[in-house]
Amino acid sequence: MKISKEAKVGLMAIVALSMLYFGFNFLKGADFFSSKYKYFVVYDNVGSLQPSNPIKLNGVQVGQVKSTELLTDRGNKVLVTLEIQKNVLLTQGSKVMLTSELLGGSALMLQIATGGKQLQQGDTLMADSEKGIQALLQEQALPVVKNADSLIINLNRIVKQFDQTGYVLNKLLTTTDQTASGINATVAQNRQAIAATLANVNALSASLIETEKSFKPILGNLKTATDSLKALRLGETLAQANSAVATLQKSLTALEQGQGTAGKLLKDQALYDNINRTIVSVNKLMTNFRQYPKRYVNVSVFGKKDKGPADSPADTTLKY
Repeated sequence: MKISKEAKVGLMAIVALSMLYFGFNFLKGADFFSSKYKYFVVYDNVGSLQPSNPIKLNGVQVGQVKSTELLTDRGNKVLVTLEIQKNVLLTQGSKVMLTSELLGGSALMLQIATGGKQLQQGDTLMADSEKGIQALLQEQALPVVKNADSLIINLNRIVKQFDQTGYVLNKLLTTTDQTASGINATVAQNRQAIAATLANVNALSASLIETEKSFKPILGNLKTATDSLKALRLGETLAQANSAVATLQKSLTALEQGQGTAGKLLKDQALYDNINRTIVSVNKLMTNFRQYPKRYVNVSVFGKKDKGPADSPADTTLKY
């Protein structure tokens, strides 16, 4: 039987397509010569996990990811189909941990629980996730980023305050320039008055210098007088004053006790009464003398005199 060229071309195309399909899957990690069991695991997010990513047990690859499927009826969770070698015995409680590799890829790590019942093909494993280097770096960098944002905000505030301060400083400098200009104009207008004032100040300084020179002899005299006062025998003077005070105290004590003439005058009642009567008589005599002076001093041309009343205290007449 002769085969046509068209049949040969078609057969070769089928062989080529088959080889391409199996070769592509082989390059993806599919093993067509060994049997594997299928298992399932559900994740909330698989990150960068792709079909043909390895499944490892204690660092050894024991399978690969067959496919990933989005479960829209379960809150958009992801169903991952696993192909694991038959010689790996999975038990209940085993976990499949989603990890991140160093170069940014994702892989699945098996954690087999001991003492559990063996799982059958098609069972669902427990899902777990491990924070990768990128996630850790993100967690560490997040506070730094927040602090940087806060720092930038504070710097912006400070810059705004600097802008306001610069505006105020510009106004202050403008005002200062205007003030300086006004001062210069005032100085220019009152230059002669300022010169006269400075001359008066110089004259006053010269006068103060002369006054200081005249004060120096006075100060010298004061110093001499002070030295003289220091040279006085103040101790002897105070001793003499104390002695005088003691003598005066003794005299006062003697007067109080009625000693001596002055003491008797102070303490003798009879002497006091006699002196009092004498003074009364003298008063009467003086009164009579003022009333009748001619009785006591008679100057008469004709020799007649007025003797005064009979009760006159005087009975003698002075004649001249």
